[in-house]
Amino acid sequence: MTAADTSTVYYDPYDIGINADPYPTYARLREEAPAYYNDRHDFWVLSRHADVEKALVDWKTFTNTRSDILDIIKADIELPPGVILFEDPPIHTMHRGLMSRVFTPRRMAALEDQVRQFCASCLDPHVGSSGFDIITELGSMLPMRVIGMLLGIPEQDQEAVRDRTDANLRTEAGKPMVVKEDQVASGDMFADYIEWRAKNPSDDLMTTLLNAEFDDEHGVTRTLTRPEVNTYAAVLAGAGNETTGRLIGWLAKLLAEHPDQRRQIVEDRSLIPRVIDETLRFEPTGHSVARCTTQDVEYHGRTIPAGSPVLLSMASANRDPRRYTNPDVYDIHRDDIQHLTFGFGLHFCLGASLARLEGKVALDELLNRFPEWDVDYSGMELAPTTTVRGWDHMPIVLT
Repeated sequence: MTAADTSTVYYDPYDIGINADPYPTYARLREEAPAYYNDRHDFWVLSRHADVEKALVDWKTFTNTRSDILDIIKADIELPPGVILFEDPPIHTMHRGLMSRVFTPRRMAALEDQVRQFCASCLDPHVGSSGFDIITELGSMLPMRVIGMLLGIPEQDQEAVRDRTDANLRTEAGKPMVVKEDQVASGDMFADYIEWRAKNPSDDLMTTLLNAEFDDEHGVTRTLTRPEVNTYAAVLAGAGNETTGRLIGWLAKLLAEHPDQRRQIVEDRSLIPRVIDETLRFEPTGHSVARCTTQDVEYHGRTIPAGSPVLLSMASANRDPRRYTNPDVYDIHRDDIQHLTFGFGLHFCLGASLARLEGKVALDELLNRFPEWDVDYSGMELAPTTTVRGWDHMPIVLT
């Protein structure tokens, strides 16, 4: 590598103190070390919006094939086939095309009434109370219920699936994730259900995956094997679970801290889509994705060597003053509300429309019942995970 760091800034995704409020560190990275190297854990960070956006589309230089999670790249394990998060074209193109059949506008629209009914069932018991924990009562419940609706997982099994996928992402405070090969996108928990669904087809995602025909990388027209269906189901269950639940927590916190904007939303629900995207920009649920370089690449006078793990910090990019006006201000009326939280380019999150739907409906139903609330900071707990940033507990106080 060239041009060693002259800045004293230190960034470590496992550092509890940094994770409590990473934005001052991100600001220093952007200004002092835009191509930052952490020699303790041996990874690089790109933090400016233009650099992150460019790297996200340059899959030939920044490959996904070693995973998009730093801990998994560092573990250097053999990854299971068929996980679109861990693929580049042309295989990624084939698998993404197959997965896109799941996230159709028709299927997403058909979910809204069910999502709304579930939100109502979670929130109605708290009408007239002094408050409740919005994470345990709604945020941790809704995403898995929605994935269950899509996959057709029986309701009695959904919490067990959620708990297992959550456990695979949890870390010991201050330490990297312990990665085991059999935990990465493991769909074993779905095996029995998949066999049952194959014999009892329905109008759900699992039936679609079982029956969809596609041309594989060898030009053979076929359907997915059972292990491939297992993997797809595990990816869907894991990717949509933690992230959307964290979004609901951030919506509650930020709108408690910005009551004037919240009151505007109470009066004008057409603002909700803007609220969702400004929240995703300001407090993204996933702060970074990892890539591995396939060749030496130059950034800001430094050479990132081939084979290096690189964190692309969307959270830092989302607050880059080179891209946004007053980026550290939460403003649902801003003109530059676009963000990189869902990624950019060929790995743009397939579930983005689903996450927006869940956030929109949850916020709408919350405001229908509780137009005013505060948060109890003393009872709030950040989740112990480096892959997403959000809350395990957030008591809200109804006023």
